[in-house]
Amino acid sequence: MRKIIVSATVALIAAVSFAAPSQAGYYSYGYKPHCFIKKVKAYDYYGNVIFKTVKVCK
Repeated sequence: MRKIIVSATVALIAAVSFAAPSQAGYYSYGYKPHCFIKKVKAYDYYGNVIFKTVKVCK
């Protein structure tokens, strides 16, 4: 009886440990990341100011 309980517990732990990472990247079908445009101030080789637009998604 003890062997059955121990083996069932080991099997349950193994099943749960494989199921958790598979759910980590799951998104619903309607999921869209929140994106916005950010202006970044940069300088070129000669010291001139350049404004770059960067798309940032979260």
